[in-house]
Amino acid sequence: MMHPSSRYRLAALAVGAALQLAAAPTWAAPQRVVLAPHRAIYEMTLAEARGGAGVTAVSGRMVYELTGSACEGYTQNMRFVTQMTNQKGAVTLTDLRSSSWEEGTGKRFRFNSNQFRDEKQTEATAGDAARANGADAAKVELTKPTSKHLALPQRVYFPIQHSIALLDAANSGKRFFRADLYDGSEKGEKVYDTISVIGSVVAAGGNRKLARVKNAERLDGIAAWPVSIGYFEPNSDKTDAVPVYELTFWFFENGVSRKLFIDYGEFAIQGELAQITFHEPSKCDQPK
Repeated sequence: MMHPSSRYRLAALAVGAALQLAAAPTWAAPQRVVLAPHRAIYEMTLAEARGGAGVTAVSGRMVYELTGSACEGYTQNMRFVTQMTNQKGAVTLTDLRSSSWEEGTGKRFRFNSNQFRDEKQTEATAGDAARANGADAAKVELTKPTSKHLALPQRVYFPIQHSIALLDAANSGKRFFRADLYDGSEKGEKVYDTISVIGSVVAAGGNRKLARVKNAERLDGIAAWPVSIGYFEPNSDKTDAVPVYELTFWFFENGVSRKLFIDYGEFAIQGELAQITFHEPSKCDQPK
């Protein structure tokens, strides 16, 4: 069984990620998706503990910030701090800090993450992935935890590239989206096979049905989709395989997420938006 803190790290890195199921992805750059630069704070709590989980309480906070644009690249910064209590009453504090930069057309992805457990660093990962164009296979140069060179499968998605393609699939009315995703997980050596199920569109105004949050009224006028993403081990049989974890959320068409739910199998946690601030968009994303 994977240690819960490792699972937090995997899911957190996936928070801040294209066609019908089993179809080959297209690499035509979507034009309709414009991500809104923003900083969002989510309050995390235990949603459900199942038999054998050994978890009785979870509380914490995730702070996610997206800046940049398609023309200057996207920067993601995230900090995910949780306190987990086991059946014996022992409390474990996990602190994940990550930052990344991704070129707007998916040619390059730089990432750096550090994980702490009870205020002691347990893991550090850093690397740089690059390819000649958005459709080519990528090569990764890891500098932490050790110096190493890797070759990624062709047509692997980087996180922002994945998010934009997922929103483009939703906008196009597709119900399934399948992609190999590389986000620097597992010491920078993991590529996940992901399957996303896209629910029926929540028309503009759906945000008003959720808890009121200052500045979130900006979401009132745009559509959203309930999305569930399963993260599988590479080359697993999806018919019978159980995902490593599953992430469910409302995905607004500008890239903002609400109603987070992360299912690790033995237990699940939920994240409610508590604060959000929108940054000024880049000039290259503003209508001319």
